[in-house]
Amino acid sequence: MSSIPTAKFELGQMVATPNALEHIPQDEILRAIARHQAGDWGELTKDDRKANDQALSHGGRLLSVYRSAEGVKFYIITEADRSVTTVLLPEDY
Repeated sequence: MSSIPTAKFELGQMVATPNALEHIPQDEILRAIARHQAGDWGELTKDDRKANDQALSHGGRLLSVYRSAEGVKFYIITEADRSVTTVLLPEDY
């Protein structure tokens, strides 16, 4: 049985662009959100990972980058005030 990752921050209101909902299966979005909230930032560069880790401690926007099983790249962004988390495709940004 796999363990549920520990949440490191609040997500706020969850929203997704229509484009993301059309191209990424819901179960994959939910798994990615759990990873994001646990601090698994996906395919970020070393510098972006460092920026996220600093944002956890000092406030700031959090960004994660993932790929669906079909290879569709998508972002999850939590605003600095933790009021909203958005799932979107790069072209929606």
